[in-house]
Amino acid sequence: MMNEQHEPTFNYTVDGERQSTSQHEMTPLRILEVAGIDSKTHYLIQIIGKEKESYKDNPNAPIHMHENMKFISVATGPTPVS
Repeated sequence: MMNEQHEPTFNYTVDGERQSTSQHEMTPLRILEVAGIDSKTHYLIQIIGKEKESYKDNPNAPIHMHENMKFISVATGPTPVS
């Protein structure tokens, strides 16, 4: 019988929507992509307690994933007025 090793799954949220990954490291671009958010028009901010870490200028920074991380997406540029 083979001993299967299971990757841990990390649960996190983007704009309050639950996401999960078994990857230990993700980039802000990948996190946005998985959440279905256009990385050409949005950037990622990580919420750490009362602190906010913006990845606006570093969209390919490796983020070490762990349980219950919180992220929000922020639109870049002016929002279109209809």
